[in-house]
Amino acid sequence: MTNPPLWKASVSLTKAEAPDVSAALELDGSAQAVLIVEEPFADGAVVEALYTEEPDAAYLSRIARREITVAPLPDQDWIRLSQEGLPPVRAGRFFVYGAHDAGQVPHGVIPMRIEAGLAFGTGHHETTALCLTVLSDLAKKRAFRKVLDLGCGTGLLAIGAAMLWKRPVLASDIDPVAVEVTRENARANGAGALVRAVTADGLTSPVLAHAAPYDLLIANILAGPLTQLAPAIQKSLQPGATLVLSGLLNNQEKLVTGFYQSLRRVAVRRMGPWSALVLEKPSR
Repeated sequence: MTNPPLWKASVSLTKAEAPDVSAALELDGSAQAVLIVEEPFADGAVVEALYTEEPDAAYLSRIARREITVAPLPDQDWIRLSQEGLPPVRAGRFFVYGAHDAGQVPHGVIPMRIEAGLAFGTGHHETTALCLTVLSDLAKKRAFRKVLDLGCGTGLLAIGAAMLWKRPVLASDIDPVAVEVTRENARANGAGALVRAVTADGLTSPVLAHAAPYDLLIANILAGPLTQLAPAIQKSLQPGATLVLSGLLNNQEKLVTGFYQSLRRVAVRRMGPWSALVLEKPSR
C-alpha cells in the first residue's frame, strides 16, 4: 500500500529546551508524531514533527517560540521507521517492547508487545507511561469490572487493564485506524477475547452508552477534549468509580479539574511537563 506523503517540521535547540518545544507541537494536535533526537556527546537536540499535510511553518514557529523549518519527506512509512529503534519502557508492572526487544523481557513483569504504527501509544510518551503506572497502582487497591479506555490509540491502556483485572475492557477511538490497531495489538498480546474496540466520537456511541456506567474510565487525550467531554464522562461513571485523565500539561491541571468539580481528586502523577490525574466519584 502506498503511504501518504509526509512533511517534517524540525528545529535544533538544547536538550533542556527540547521537552517544552515538543510539548507545544504535540499540544497543537495536528502532528502525526513528535520526536526528540538528542546528540549523544553534546548538549544539542532536534525536535521533529511529522504531518500528513504541509503545515504552516510560521504558525508552528509562533507556538514553539523557535524558528521551525518544514520540508517534504520521501514516500516511506516514516512514523514506523522513526519509532522502530526506541528502547523498551518499564512503567509500573508493565514492560512495553517492540519486536527488536523480544529477547530482553525481564522476569516478574507484565509484558506488552506494541509495534510502532499510525496510532498513538507505544508507551514512550510520558502520558502513556504515566497512565500505565497509575493502573499498576490502582491494581494494588481494588479490582474493576467495567472499564472504558476513551481515545484508545494503539489500545495499550485497554490491553493493560485487561491483563491486570482479567475482565472485558471496552476501548474507543474516533479514528477507525486506531480501532483496528487496538484489535490487532489485543490479539497479539493474548487479550483479543477481553478487549472490544469500537469507533466512536466521544461518548455518544450507543455501544458506549449501553455499557455505562463504568467503574474505571481512562481518558488519555488532550486538555481541550477533556474539558469538552467532562459532563458526559462524569455522567457515565457509577458511584465510587475511578477516573484517570491524562494528555494534559502540568499547568493545565487546575483548568481540567475545574470541569470535574463533582469528583474528588485522589492523586496526581507527573513526568516532565505532562500530568495524569486520578479522580473518584463519591459513592453517594
